[in-house]
Amino acid sequence: MKLKLIPFLLAGTALVSGCQQNANTISAPSIQKEDAIAVVNGQFISKADLETLTKEVSARARGQKIPTDKLVDELVKRELLVQEAKNKHLDQSAEIIERLNMMKNALLSQAAIEDFIKSNPVTEAELKAEYDKQIGRVAGGTEFKARHILVKTEDEAKAIIAELDKDADFAKLATTKSTGPSKAQGGDLGWFGAAQMVAPFSEAVAKLENGKYTTTPVKTQFGWHVILREDSRQQTPPPFEAVKAQLEPMVKRQKLTAYLDALRKGAQVEILVPLTEEKPAEVIEAVEVTESADGKTAEVIEAVEIIEPAK
Repeated sequence: MKLKLIPFLLAGTALVSGCQQNANTISAPSIQKEDAIAVVNGQFISKADLETLTKEVSARARGQKIPTDKLVDELVKRELLVQEAKNKHLDQSAEIIERLNMMKNALLSQAAIEDFIKSNPVTEAELKAEYDKQIGRVAGGTEFKARHILVKTEDEAKAIIAELDKDADFAKLATTKSTGPSKAQGGDLGWFGAAQMVAPFSEAVAKLENGKYTTTPVKTQFGWHVILREDSRQQTPPPFEAVKAQLEPMVKRQKLTAYLDALRKGAQVEILVPLTEEKPAEVIEAVEVTESADGKTAEVIEAVEIIEPAK
């Protein structure tokens, strides 16, 4: 199998650290020959640079192993380009210095975050407290299974209700008349908790009996709905051990947010540019836990501006 080297020129940490001397007063540490993997025009390339590049490539290539000679060749090319840039005095341009400073600040801010997380690890007690809080939201709660037909006007919704009163099939009407993403499934929304839906929708579903549909249209910011409640059941929370790993990034994010808020509160901050305020859209927030390429768990928050819950 032919392996293709992923192009990381001008993207690696090794290159950034090597070029930053002109962006600030901190000089790169001197490299001894015994700590080097190559020498280019008298300049050593360190073993640490090779180790860093290896980790970068492994993370981005999803674990694909890149031959060491290819990585060394990449570092040699980087060093040649760095030397060429310095010979042309590109490292002295205001634009490059500004960009290097931005890169340095990004690295330092990330280092501060990593230092905080290392110094303030998530404890078992914090995980249990978050679990209890999450369980408290659903304890004794009810899940619903429903279908809906979404249209633009109240008159359209009333016409659909009139057809249902004449024993029309709800799923078929949803397929032909609904404008919502669930129309392909006959309006099927699956199982959802009340908190997953906007208030008017949830309240209407809660008032229905199983097997009944709304006899008056339900208005939300998405349009007018006709809703059929098919079934209901009590929500059963998963055990703590089953979700502990998923709770950790959530608690970690909360701790980091509190830390940043405290830093902001204790600082003197003056905003010097006008800020435009936009009315926030009414959205439903869905939390998905994903695994990053380097094996570290990360949490992703996605704002969903549709009425259907995630399937």
